[in-house]
Amino acid sequence: MKILVVADVHSNWPALEAVLERETFEACLFVGDLVDYLTDPVPCVNWLTSKVDYAVRGNHDHAVAQRILPGSLSGFRKLACITRPYHWKALSTRELKILGRLPVSQTFSLDGRDIHMVHATPKDPMDEYLGPDPEAWKSRLQDLTPDLLIVGHTHQPYLIEVGQTQVLNPGSVGQPRDGNPEASYAVIEHGRIELRRVAYDFRQTLAQMKQVGMPEWAIELTEVTLSTGGNITKAQIAAAGPNEVQEIAATVF
Repeated sequence: MKILVVADVHSNWPALEAVLERETFEACLFVGDLVDYLTDPVPCVNWLTSKVDYAVRGNHDHAVAQRILPGSLSGFRKLACITRPYHWKALSTRELKILGRLPVSQTFSLDGRDIHMVHATPKDPMDEYLGPDPEAWKSRLQDLTPDLLIVGHTHQPYLIEVGQTQVLNPGSVGQPRDGNPEASYAVIEHGRIELRRVAYDFRQTLAQMKQVGMPEWAIELTEVTLSTGGNITKAQIAAAGPNEVQEIAATVF
């Protein structure tokens, strides 16, 4: 069996489409954060409902579904603050409910493996950031014994061994942050896990943002982020656009 593993799409349909054009698969797993940051959520939700076999909810899926505006503009929250209200216009009530009803975690057996899937960590399913540190993961797996734990959230791909468990993060399809701008994902085939990348034209993503009316500062910030694979400083993010949540919200409400 060939299994496609995808996380952190963030409404970047051109990036996800590039993955789907490259890979055929018999099962698909989605590890959360389908929406936010970018602005093409509808085809992403359609893909989720038609092609994904197992999925979990990410923190951005939850925030969009619950209509929660970011409380601060630290880091990439500035992009979320400007694009999230657009999601509330673009997505139907049914589509928002689909995001809000995704489970926080899933445990299942597939192709001979016991798999546990959560967006962040089993300790904090939607918000804790944890990189490829086997010692740190030991404490998160104390009450779990899956063959494979699949996570996302960090936008950085890795595969590590923690005792008898493999921990897989497929990286981000829509907004990589490991210095490589290509869409990141994983494939499990014949028992072997492989991290893969595929190039896509991020200019299509920027054009779509412009088409739906995103301000120039948000498009420019996104261009730097996507073209560098997330090699952008906090100072660069802070310098882009307004510096108050209320100022940004006022432009979209």
